[in-house]
Amino acid sequence: MAGRSRFTPDQQPSEAAGLLPADYDLADLYGAQSGEEDPDDTAVVVPPIALPSDRELADAALAVPLISQVIALARWIAPHRAVDEHGDLVEEDRVRAARVLGVEDPDEDDVVEALRAWALACDLDLVETGTTDEGAHVAIPGPDLEAVESGDPAAVLGLWFEAAELVRELAAEAESVDPEVVEGSDSDDSEGLAEVEDARDQAAEILDEALHVLYETAAFAEPGAETVPLGVLAALLVVPDGAEPDEEMLGEITDLMVVLDPMLGDLAELGLVEHTPIDPDLFEEAEGDGGDGGDGGAGGAGAADGDGPLSDEDAARFGTVRLTPLGQYAVREWLLADGYDAPLIGDLADSDGPTLLRTLAENGQLFAEAELKAWVAAREPLAAARELLAGGRGRDVQSPVRRYWCVVGLGELGAEAAPAVEEVVDDDELGGLAREWLRARGADVDAAERGVALWRMIDSMSAVLLISAGEGGRLQALVADLPVTDNPASYFGEVWRVPHPMTAEILEIVGELHLDRKVAKEARRAAVKARSLRARR
Repeated sequence: MAGRSRFTPDQQPSEAAGLLPADYDLADLYGAQSGEEDPDDTAVVVPPIALPSDRELADAALAVPLISQVIALARWIAPHRAVDEHGDLVEEDRVRAARVLGVEDPDEDDVVEALRAWALACDLDLVETGTTDEGAHVAIPGPDLEAVESGDPAAVLGLWFEAAELVRELAAEAESVDPEVVEGSDSDDSEGLAEVEDARDQAAEILDEALHVLYETAAFAEPGAETVPLGVLAALLVVPDGAEPDEEMLGEITDLMVVLDPMLGDLAELGLVEHTPIDPDLFEEAEGDGGDGGDGGAGGAGAADGDGPLSDEDAARFGTVRLTPLGQYAVREWLLADGYDAPLIGDLADSDGPTLLRTLAENGQLFAEAELKAWVAAREPLAAARELLAGGRGRDVQSPVRRYWCVVGLGELGAEAAPAVEEVVDDDELGGLAREWLRARGADVDAAERGVALWRMIDSMSAVLLISAGEGGRLQALVADLPVTDNPASYFGEVWRVPHPMTAEILEIVGELHLDRKVAKEARRAAVKARSLRARR
């Protein structure tokens, strides 16, 4: 159950550099990216995730072999079974326990595995041990066994999460133990024990950081693309944001991969992660090549000459990991316990339309589409459309963003939203978007009048400006596509009078971004007039 370190007493992590090809280019070896990510991808510290229902999570937990084993052992001992003074199975029952777990002819390793499952069952109180009035040591099923066996989601997830906490703690503890320190220590060797404790804390911190990264990776990844090469995970922990890894960092990445690998293997036993371990043959191959990794051929990593990019099959030899839905559930609980705000997609499903759009405009832009889908799925389309349109009203600074997400939500509803949209075609704030939306779907609706169309143009550009903070090419494209006539002074003479709260700001943006100097100059002049008009109002 605890982690098994790959390091031997004479091979500590600091000596592992070169056992894996740290001298490969990071992007070629792991497919990692640095400095090129979308800036929005770093905007949310703990992004919202979508979790299956408690019922589905509980079913996944019951399907974990280790969990099914502890349940089987707890049922097997009913109504009671003799144990020794330490609560361990007596000698004659150990082989029987292995048979209970499905091994017909158990060997020594099978018995050891059965004892590990027994220890976990006791740790989780699924098995309780005690002494009878006659002084005999016995074990009985714990009080939660029936609820767990019946599949009660709360009982199953409670049991599984307690097991996850134990496994996480023991994985870090096993990875940190230096046999030389432990075996060479006596009860008075406080310095050696302090070293072990510090190493355990450091391993636990590394594991927690890795799980946090996997959590965010799963949140941002497209479905089916959540698997992370172990080298990428290590690089994300080692390389500062926006930096390119240097030689020293590549060595640290290799060391960290070797440290993480067995800990992730332990978590995989409980279904927190899906983990492909580092191919142990890499170590032998590296030693066969001299083990210095200095010429790009360390470990025969799959590139024939060590210079080209690796195939998917060869790259997988360096290990991969994916946080499962159960793992996401556990990591979220740990983040919440540490004081993080770790929202779930669908948290706004019970909100009304105005509250939904206001929340998305303020802090939910990155995952707004997923939140909108969850929200509309829980409502009757026509009523949902009316709520969204009500939330889109207003002339405050955030109102353009609310209208932007209103249109996205209407798109999720489709044609069934049309009657509600038709009701607002003459609305001062919603009429422009309503006519656009209906005409785009083939409805026989007149185009917006000139003043309404200009207001809608300012509103649309304002939404993009606020959502993107002016970054990216989308705003530039909108500026370039403005229907400016051969007489820009006349065009902007109309625009600066538009009574929109962001008219001046949009004109300033046009003055900064438009490639035609004459157009840009007239836009800047119009911006000054718009500010003056707003001040008078």
